[in-house]
Order: sequence, then structure tokens, then C-alpha cells
Amino acid sequence: MISRPDRQADSRAPRPNKPPSRARVPVSAVPPLTGRDRWILRMVHEHRVLTTDQLAALAFPTVKIARRRLAILYEYRVLERFRPLRQRGSAPHHWTLAPNGASILAAEAGVRSRELGYNHQHTLTVAHALHLNRTVAVNGWFTALITEPGHGAHVSRWWSRSRCQRLWGDLADPDAFGRYTHPEASLDFFLVYEPPTTAARVATMLHGYDELARTTGTVTPVLWWEPTSAREARVRAVLAQAWQSLPDPEAVPLATATAELLPGLTPPGPAAPVWLPLHTSTATRLPLHRLAAGWPRAMLTTDPDQQAMPSRRATLLAAPPPQPPTDW
Repeated sequence: MISRPDRQADSRAPRPNKPPSRARVPVSAVPPLTGRDRWILRMVHEHRVLTTDQLAALAFPTVKIARRRLAILYEYRVLERFRPLRQRGSAPHHWTLAPNGASILAAEAGVRSRELGYNHQHTLTVAHALHLNRTVAVNGWFTALITEPGHGAHVSRWWSRSRCQRLWGDLADPDAFGRYTHPEASLDFFLVYEPPTTAARVATMLHGYDELARTTGTVTPVLWWEPTSAREARVRAVLAQAWQSLPDPEAVPLATATAELLPGLTPPGPAAPVWLPLHTSTATRLPLHRLAAGWPRAMLTTDPDQQAMPSRRATLLAAPPPQPPTDW
């Protein structure tokens, strides 16, 4: 027998510390944001969509803490979230920029939200975009590279496909641009993630990178990532033929890798010895930082965004650092 039953909660009673309905939260009601919060806003603006697991790995001690903080940012319309449908199991929350988050970024830059290229309805369409899985996979690739432990290496630049398109889209269209710094070497690179492998498409892509190198005077390696060893072997034959037909093949250093090799490595990340340069006659796979030794013409760019047309730079926020500030 229950002698003192618990009182039933009154759902109509006011609840302290609970924000008003999301539809009515003005930006003035958003509580002060931490440095990490503002970094998250810049990251989801730059990369369009990041999952809970990716943000937790990049910026939080645990997934539980990440979920709790991201939920608060969602309640105040700083972030939006969705879960894509899966045939089995459930997907993690995918996070994009919400109107209040865009307003905060715009205020920091001294512009209006639309000048950042932000449109709420357009942002929500990412949940149904055909390229959603590809975008999430590329972001997961960089997350693994950034969080991979070992030897004082770090990623100091990670630029999204949309930024690359606005800077170099007339010539080259990589899935991302990055800079990997290791105590032994530093490497700027374009990431090409599981692209179409038809001969005509491959030839067009490589000629674009060759023209970009000629136009900018900067030789930037291309890292070509494939899902399986069989597909990598097929594409290497196509790449070799297209690469040799370039006016200046050495202006487009190229290496391929496959995700199939990762499970047998420790740690299993993109910096591991999975890379096979195109020009090599051996089957020895190299770690990411060792690629630079075989590409003497490859160089670090001092300020890649200065290669864009001025009209294109005007609406670009500075790319966020790949890791959050330490003073949260």
C-alpha cells in the first residue's frame, strides 16, 4: 500500500529555466554563448551538417555532454536538427544552422544573415539532399583525421566543398581542402571522396587541377579516397592514363587510398599508411605525412582564399579552425 503517493505534476505550471516555444524565441532571448558554442555555429555554417558523434569527438569530453549542450542550442533556435531515415536502427541527430544562430554569426561579421548566404528553408533541405550521405562522410573523414591520436600531428585547415567551389569552382571542385601538419612535414591537399570514375569525368577533373596549378602558381596534391580496394584498382588505371596526358603531370601530385584497409590498422584513420602515390612503381603504402617527401613541387599556400575573385571573397566568413577554442 502506498501511503504517501507522489503528487502529479501540473503541466500548466510555469517551468523555470525553460525557454519559450521554439517558434517564438527571439535572438535577444538566447543566453550568453561560450567560445565553443560560437565555434560550433561557424562549423555548421561552414560544413552545412555535422552529426552529434562528430561534434562530440571534435569538441566535447563525452557524447552525453555533447547531447545536453546541443539540445540547449536547439531549444533556443541556435541550431536545427534532424534524423535521416534508415532501414535499420536510428541515425544520430544531424545539426545545421538555425535562424538565431545565423543572426549571431551575421552580427559578429557586421552583416545581415542573407549576406552570409543563409536561408532557413534552404538549410532545412539538406535533410533530403541527395548528397547528404556524401557530405556527412567527408565530414566524418576529417573528424577522424583531426581526432586521430599520435606524434604531435594536427589539422590546421579544413575547408568545405562550398568554400572550395566559391574560391576555385571554375577550375577545380574538390570535396574539401585541408592542411595536415606533422613534426616531419606539412601537407596542403584537396580531398576527392568517392567521385565518378568514368574516363571522361576523371580527365576533366585532372585537367582542372592542372589549370588551377598553372593559374595560381601553387602545386597542391590531390588525395583520392575510394571505398573498396577493387574500385581503387580500377580507378588507378583510369587516373594514370588521364594524368599522363596532362600538359604538366607533376603539377598535380596524386595519391589514392581505400577505406577497406583501415580496420586492420591502429589507429584506423586517414593518416595511417594507406596512401599509394600514382607515380610509384611499388605497392608500398605510405602514411599521410610521408607523401610530401615524394612531391618536391608541392607547397604550402600562405593565404589560399586570396586566389579567389574579390567579389567572391566578400560574402565568405573566415574559415573556423578545425578544433574549438580551449577557453570554453
